[in-house]
Amino acid sequence: MTRLLLVDDQPLLRTGFRMILEAEDGLEVVGEAGDGVEAVERARACSPDVVLMDIRMPRMDGVEATRRIVGDPALSARVLVLTTFDLDEYVVEALRAGASGFLLKDAPADDLIAAIRVVAAGEAIVAPRVTRRLLDRFADRLPSASEAVLPEALGTLTEREVEVLRLVARGMSNAEIAAELYVSETTVKTHVGHLLTKLSLRDRVQACVFAYESGLVRPGSA
Repeated sequence: MTRLLLVDDQPLLRTGFRMILEAEDGLEVVGEAGDGVEAVERARACSPDVVLMDIRMPRMDGVEATRRIVGDPALSARVLVLTTFDLDEYVVEALRAGASGFLLKDAPADDLIAAIRVVAAGEAIVAPRVTRRLLDRFADRLPSASEAVLPEALGTLTEREVEVLRLVARGMSNAEIAAELYVSETTVKTHVGHLLTKLSLRDRVQACVFAYESGLVRPGSA
């Protein structure tokens, strides 16, 4: 059973999400919160597996709430951000704060359920077109490489791992990367695992942001 915490300052939206999710086998809504402060409190009280996090909320926004939940060693919750396109810049910040991905609030119910299951399984949601659009649009707002990462960090990667990282930053799946590089999907998984370990990154979302922060991928590049 996957335990869920719903965080949104609009009660009607929380009610709608609860109705959808509780009708699905294997999902259990264990709590709700209407702002970031309450989200952190409820996460500590309920120990959810996945937090569905709104961004703009009173008292504490979803970015800071995500940072505190992900950074709490007593919690193992992963955060899935629910957003709209007019809040793109906040989503980038939430990803940097440790969110495992994001989904549009008007996404079909099946997409929401699938995203929750992927995140609960320890993976990250990196929607190719949406992720690329976000990072291309707001990369200039990210810290410079000198502020965020050590330039030599990329030097720990092999040439093939750097190539794989570039493709991950483009939002490509393992299968798509395998086809692009003419290797097996298992080989791609191995490369991804190695580069995440070497760069001390948790998942593909953080790898995607790292590629932009380090200057490996720049806005508008192919």
